[in-house]
Amino acid sequence: MPVGEMDEPRQLFALNPDLDRAALARAFAVDHRIQIRNVLTEDTAREMRKVLAAHTPWGMAAQADGSGIDGPQKLSAGELASERGRARAQQMVQATHRAAGRGAYSFRYAHYSLVEAARQQDGNPHQIILEHLNTPDFLDLVRAVTGIPELMRADGQATLFGPQHYLGRHIDSHLAEGWRIAYVLNFAPDDWHPDWGGYLTFLDEDGDIVAGYRPRFNALNMFLVPRPHAVTYVSPFAPSERFAVTGWLRDR
Repeated sequence: MPVGEMDEPRQLFALNPDLDRAALARAFAVDHRIQIRNVLTEDTAREMRKVLAAHTPWGMAAQADGSGIDGPQKLSAGELASERGRARAQQMVQATHRAAGRGAYSFRYAHYSLVEAARQQDGNPHQIILEHLNTPDFLDLVRAVTGIPELMRADGQATLFGPQHYLGRHIDSHLAEGWRIAYVLNFAPDDWHPDWGGYLTFLDEDGDIVAGYRPRFNALNMFLVPRPHAVTYVSPFAPSERFAVTGWLRDR
């Protein structure tokens, strides 16, 4: 069903009223990262997952430094439906293979921009999600947990990491653009198996993994940037259900 034809959701986004913000702030202060489980009410988390699973026109995002795709490249769902778009997508897959094999920065995953959806101004559910991420309720939560009162807005994209998708190690150093906190609002199955990959990992200067978060349903990951992190390769046998809304919380 196209996005514009979906039934009106009962309620799309509501924070869990039982979150202990003081305890979460203490936990975040230790390593400047956190995973907040059950961050939304159960009903609204399921509505969010429904939007991502059934009503999102997934495109493709990729980058392959030094292999012909320097800088992020995107293909829309409409482009992927064309022969030319499919050929371009295959080129992007091959380029990311080459870049990753050399240890150059690269990534590939399915995406849909919430910012672009908001420009349509038609009340689509993706626009509503972005609006909720910029309400006082959500921003007050992230300010309280991170201890950064200057956070003033969120951008976002819907992401789907399916088999053979990954996000290479990087640091998110766009401080001049106001990036302070990276976030991942997860809607993966709660029984996501470790063998399937797709973990958000944090690395030290020697490249050792010092922490990792399993994809979970209704869990919010947040961490201070810049810092080295990656999303591990999703196994070919994994289900295509690692849904999330991701982006940055900004101070400008």
